[in-house]
Amino acid sequence: MPPLALTAFLLLLAYLLGSVSGSLLLGRFRNIDIREHGSGNAGGTNALRTLGWKFALGVAVIDIAKGALAAWLALRYAPLGTGLTVTAHGYLAAALAVVGHVWPIWHGFRGGKGAATGVGGLLVLWPWIVPVLLLVWILVLVSTGYVGLSTVVAALCLPLAAWLFDAGPERMSFAIVIGLFLAWTHRANLVRLWHGKESRFERARLLYRLYGRSRY
Repeated sequence: MPPLALTAFLLLLAYLLGSVSGSLLLGRFRNIDIREHGSGNAGGTNALRTLGWKFALGVAVIDIAKGALAAWLALRYAPLGTGLTVTAHGYLAAALAVVGHVWPIWHGFRGGKGAATGVGGLLVLWPWIVPVLLLVWILVLVSTGYVGLSTVVAALCLPLAAWLFDAGPERMSFAIVIGLFLAWTHRANLVRLWHGKESRFERARLLYRLYGRSRY
């Protein structure tokens, strides 16, 4: 296959892999479209709130795996002579897997918000940053109880980390684009938070449970 054609194939494959929604795929086994329940989003948080942790775990595994697979395939089979480095192939594939998750061709272009799929790509392309982002996510979650806010803060830490650690152009570009894109996909959460209408995950609000109530 000519190099440019192979590049196009790998990137298209990444989008198609991203379009396989974990919540909608597993929901078919239960005859449930998760977009008709809860917040109407096809992501892991809505899966957890509406169908429980076991279902949500399966969703997370699929959504993370497809991002990792898209990035790995692009790195493994990236052709030379196209003007794109092997690393660039990996980051472009990871980004397109996230796009596929948000706008899945298999599910009427109504998907989730892309965070888990982005994490999957990072596990292959920049694995040590994932525990850092996870720590940020957990700290914000146990402090506030807001899952969406936790994801946005962690996502916006990605370009900051790329800058602090002097990332190369491919990694820096991916960090900026995906960080801002995930903030955008969570814009409804931020609007509800601004108006005081965002749902809070009270069981995760550990700092309040440990210290807040002790004041009274």
